[in-house]
Amino acid sequence: MKPILTAGISIVNLALISYSIAIYNQNKKRILSRKVMTFLTIGIILDITATVCMVIGSAEGAMTLHGIIGYSSLAGMLADTIMSYRQVSANGLNTAITSRFNNGSKAAYLYWVIAYITGALIIALRHAV
Repeated sequence: MKPILTAGISIVNLALISYSIAIYNQNKKRILSRKVMTFLTIGIILDITATVCMVIGSAEGAMTLHGIIGYSSLAGMLADTIMSYRQVSANGLNTAITSRFNNGSKAAYLYWVIAYITGALIIALRHAV
């Protein structure tokens, strides 16, 4: 496996941890705290970095089924992060969030996790042969 792909895989694992911390804390406390915002931001940066590494290292190119799922899940998390920043900008840190906002965040996160799992399965199946 190319070193750039190995780096991308390691970085996306860190993105999973960061997103998980953010969404768990947001869901638990129903507020957009500094911790939530920090881990969302770190997650986006790591996710974009991992995506770039994987595109550069991929032999198939950028437009595969998994690529499209990955890009759309990244877009969902980016949209969630932007909406979170808008909420904080309008109401300040530690602002309470609505159930609708929280459910949207969880949906974006769950879709991202599905993309993560499909990527892990593709790698596992490719190397099992």
